[in-house]
Amino acid sequence: MAPRNSHSASEGPFHPHQLQIGGEYELSNGHPVYCAPTGGDGAGPNLRGGFVLDTDPLAANAGVDLGMQLGALTMRAPDVAVGAFPEKRGWLQGALPLAVEYAASGQDEGDLQERIEDLLSHGVKYIWVVRLVGPRRVEVHERGVAMRTVLPGQTLTAPGVLQNPVRVEALYDRDAAHEAALQNLLQRKGYHDLDAVLEKGIEKGIEKGIEKGIEKGIEKGSLATLEHQFSRRLSRPLTDAERATLHAQVKAHGSEHISDLVLDLTADDLARWIASPEAP
Repeated sequence: MAPRNSHSASEGPFHPHQLQIGGEYELSNGHPVYCAPTGGDGAGPNLRGGFVLDTDPLAANAGVDLGMQLGALTMRAPDVAVGAFPEKRGWLQGALPLAVEYAASGQDEGDLQERIEDLLSHGVKYIWVVRLVGPRRVEVHERGVAMRTVLPGQTLTAPGVLQNPVRVEALYDRDAAHEAALQNLLQRKGYHDLDAVLEKGIEKGIEKGIEKGIEKGIEKGSLATLEHQFSRRLSRPLTDAERATLHAQVKAHGSEHISDLVLDLTADDLARWIASPEAP
């Protein structure tokens, strides 16, 4: 199958079912269009943009080089496409609402414009062309609307497809893409952003600290009560060694058990016990 050399409006002889999955051709109105492998200047941005869009809380799905059969004679595979689609063998029948194309070095402008027209005319709502040669920018195409250019520092939106605006830089810059994807993933877990996670952690820490403080307070009050009971029963204050023994025994056996000893043993037996609690 030889690629065509001109962008003819006449129908070509080929159909999508004749294309090999994983092959190097798309179809435009029955004419084969060769798609060259991605170069080093486009490979990283393709991955980053796809990751950012796939993690958006509203995105149903996102795919790379997804073959979309657009009518009987056209099959296009955008660099990144966003929308609901089944992950199964074969071409997707129909168009997804958002497509992203990366224009790196070697981009054939005629082929790109034809691809944009094919996608828009068959139902794609938004096409973002990320320009990687010259000043970084994104060209936004919508059917019936004049193309507009969005610059770094500005954001892109796709109502009904994505929840969050996408910074232009997030479609190609590694750090910006990671930051955007992190926020998307946090939102998928119910957090607005990283600050919300930190606030929740502080809140949980305070709550846990209060619980621990109450627990320690109760424990300390119980020990003080037992020390007082022992002192009354022995008719003298406890020594430091006896107090340490008492604390160790409470930790090992519980305060209720030790309190029972105060009531059950005579003063002499209690004195012998606290001197040697492990003695028979």
